[in-house]
Amino acid sequence: MGWITGIAVYLVIWWLTFFMILPIGVRRHEESAEKGHDPGAPDRPHLLKKIVLNSILAAVVWFIIYLIDIYDLVSFRDFRGGS
Repeated sequence: MGWITGIAVYLVIWWLTFFMILPIGVRRHEESAEKGHDPGAPDRPHLLKKIVLNSILAAVVWFIIYLIDIYDLVSFRDFRGGS
């Protein structure tokens, strides 16, 4: 895996894991008396904490995929179909 491919794979993994982590610990804003405030909006989303946690998780997942690629544990290059 080249470094450009590695960065692209990391970014895809980062966004996928971010959308999985995003709803964890979300509580609704109970007092929606303010005009124009959505009652389903999160009270305190803790985005910075989730971004840091997600970056670490994405790095771990990327490293596992990198090891799979380096050691050819799953190879799609040498697939020979048919009989």
